[in-house]
Order: sequence, then structure tokens, then C-alpha cells
Amino acid sequence: MIEKTRDKLLCQSHEINEDLLREMKSKLDNEEEIQALANIFKALSDPTRLKIIYALSKSSFCVCDIAELLDMSQSAISHQLRILRDLKLVKYKREGKLVIYSLDDDHVLKLFEQGLDHVRHT
Repeated sequence: MIEKTRDKLLCQSHEINEDLLREMKSKLDNEEEIQALANIFKALSDPTRLKIIYALSKSSFCVCDIAELLDMSQSAISHQLRILRDLKLVKYKREGKLVIYSLDDDHVLKLFEQGLDHVRHT
């Protein structure tokens, strides 16, 4: 039974699993980890960055190819790639004067695919 008192819900017949709550609290108190995750989700909230991740999920590209693909300037794409690179979502390698970008690892691909699956599911 739940009783509402002063904008708070009170559980009257509920046992608290103190071990579970203590474990969860310790995980939620890891502010650095939570902030890092929030930063990743913020980066993934931008449509341009999602398009870049989608493109890189199919192949590695240089900045000029991504700029052409998305019909944007190279400087705008470089800016977006720097954000993704700083969060370790993409990486790059130099091939002479050319810089080739790719997804950092399979975790990034899984994040993207899971989000897309969720959108398509609903």
C-alpha cells in the first residue's frame, strides 16, 4: 500500500534490501564515471555526430570524404571529429598527409546500433 504524504510516496509494506541499496549507492556515487557517460550521451545527441558515426561504422574516411558525404565544410567536420576523438569515440591514423578516421572500438558501434535498434523498434 502506498500513502502520499507531502509530495512524497511512502511504502508501508515494503522491506528495504539494504545490501542492494548500499551497492547501488556506491556505483551512483562514482561521479567521474557518471559524468564521462553523460558526456558520451551528449556527444551522441547531435545529429551531425551521429551521421559521422554511422558513416564510420561502414568504412574509414578522411575529413574531406566525410565533409562531401554530409555536404558540410571540412572545418565543421573537423570540429565534430575533435569532439568525438576527445571522448574516444573515434580514432585516427596518418597515411602520409592524409588523416583517416574510424570508430575507436566495437563499443561505439554497439552503442550506435543499440540506439538505432531501439528507435526502429518503437
